Amino acid sequence: MDNNEQSFKPANKPLNFSPKLIIGIIVAVIAISAVMSSFFVVDQTEQAVVNRFGEYNRTVGPGLQTKIPFGIEKSYKVQTQVVQTMTFGYRSTINSSPLIASTDYPSESIMLTGDLNIIDVEWIVQYKINNPKNWLFNVNERETTIRDISQSIMNQLVGDLPILAVMTSERTNIEVEAQQLMQAKFDQYELGIQVATVKLQNIVPPEGEVQNAFEDVNKAIQDMNRYINEGKEEYNSIIPKAQGEANQQIQISEGYAKERVNNAKGDVARFNSMRETYENSKEVTATRLYIETMEEVLMQNTDKLTLVDKKLDNFLPISQLSFPSNSTATNAAASTSVGGTN
Repeated sequence: MDNNEQSFKPANKPLNFSPKLIIGIIVAVIAISAVMSSFFVVDQTEQAVVNRFGEYNRTVGPGLQTKIPFGIEKSYKVQTQVVQTMTFGYRSTINSSPLIASTDYPSESIMLTGDLNIIDVEWIVQYKINNPKNWLFNVNERETTIRDISQSIMNQLVGDLPILAVMTSERTNIEVEAQQLMQAKFDQYELGIQVATVKLQNIVPPEGEVQNAFEDVNKAIQDMNRYINEGKEEYNSIIPKAQGEANQQIQISEGYAKERVNNAKGDVARFNSMRETYENSKEVTATRLYIETMEEVLMQNTDKLTLVDKKLDNFLPISQLSFPSNSTATNAAASTSVGGTN
């Protein structure tokens, strides 16, 4: 009976897929893969380098971009609008706390100055990638190259200067020259970056008594600069005022000089006029000058006026006379002069 039951069980039929279905599935998978690998998005802060068969083909900007699928073309995104910072002599690490911890790297910051002193110099280099192709393909160890070049140039600049100049007056010049020299060297190696800034951070002597002495020197220099600035401020407040007063006195003197010159010219003109009049009528002019002179002499002190006659026999009783006006005095003096001459 078991044999009969087994004979009546239906056999399992294999699944039959038509060739068209299989081809359709393969085509769909290929199409989806082609679409997914043909498009890529570039962020606003990025540029993308596209390689074809492993060789550089083009650089594309932000937005939705296309490429040949199936790995024929590959894209590499590079942040070109982001300023990247590299520190030397220390590294900042952000822990779970909001404070930022710093780790020192003395092998980068300890240098020898031009006057054979040891100094600890920390600085930062900020840069942007301006050529994605060069950045990706020209240099293998990019960060190591940047560090080596920056350290070499900074050691060169610090080694040419005395320690006090490095710590005080030459800080800005070191930053400017370091940026120029680094940029020239990066361009020489075609690294594809643009140096934005080189900024010196902490510049101190090695720890110990020497550092304390230099801190005292720095404080003294700061006090000196403060006193200089205060002196300049005082100078700027006093000197312009003094210059204004001097100009005022000069103008007053010039005005007085012009007045004296004009008065002198007037006196000369009056004298010339009198001289011409005298030459035309000498007797009349002489009489008038005599009268005017006598008027001036007699009118200086009228309270003690005493006249005597020509022969000195008696004095004229006019000591109590008063002269109400200049014209009256002039007439009286004229009459006296006439009587005296007789």
